[in-house]
Amino acid sequence: MVLALTACGGGGKKPVAAPATTTTLPPTTVPPTTVAPTTTTMPATPLYYVATAKVRSLEIYTSPVQPEPARSLDNPQPSGASPGMTFPLRMLVTENRGDWLKVLLPIRPNGSDGWIRRSAVDLETHDYHAVVELGEHRITVWKGNDVILQEPVGVGASGRTPTTKGLFYTTELYSVLPSQQGGYGPYAFALSGFSEVLYSFGDGGTGVLGLHGTGDPSGLGRDVSNGCIRMSNTGITMLAKTLPLGTPIEITA
Repeated sequence: MVLALTACGGGGKKPVAAPATTTTLPPTTVPPTTVAPTTTTMPATPLYYVATAKVRSLEIYTSPVQPEPARSLDNPQPSGASPGMTFPLRMLVTENRGDWLKVLLPIRPNGSDGWIRRSAVDLETHDYHAVVELGEHRITVWKGNDVILQEPVGVGASGRTPTTKGLFYTTELYSVLPSQQGGYGPYAFALSGFSEVLYSFGDGGTGVLGLHGTGDPSGLGRDVSNGCIRMSNTGITMLAKTLPLGTPIEITA
């Protein structure tokens, strides 16, 4: 397959964790990873909701009281990472009002959100999330309160093709062809955000943010990429076998 991944994103709202019957969900703030993985914990066990459209065209509203939708999104969506492919329309829930859900949308501009009807989607839950600290060149991945991975990453070249900050989530996962593993490693995730600098990359794509391995580990811990996040092949293989799609990935300074 042809991968066309690049860094993206900016802005966004925090994911939330609460039962579906709750009227409103308080934000779950991810703490900075300033201590060793063996002692880093969340103050409460997080639970994230992921909505997957079960209709061919999903209506998006600006509020639950809006009489008509502001727009609609096709399901499945065209892949932003591999031209010609599609993926199910999957959204991270940020607020739950019973019959209505507020969700992050995998579209430009970054940080786009909207309200959808609960009846139009299937809901799944999980307890994984990750934080990428650009200044520290580090990714930390949690399952619940436990850090399951922390390692150095390569990020966008600052001033030219920076990795932009914000809250995103995983939308697609690829097994990379052997001929492309020098650039992307064995696996690559596409995220819900888009580059603020690049609108296409390589053989196509839409400038979508990627998290993938690398055939050149000397770039880890440095500002080297077109905006994607590079990590070790061992690390991305673990995540590919562990993380569900819809996992929040917060990119911070």
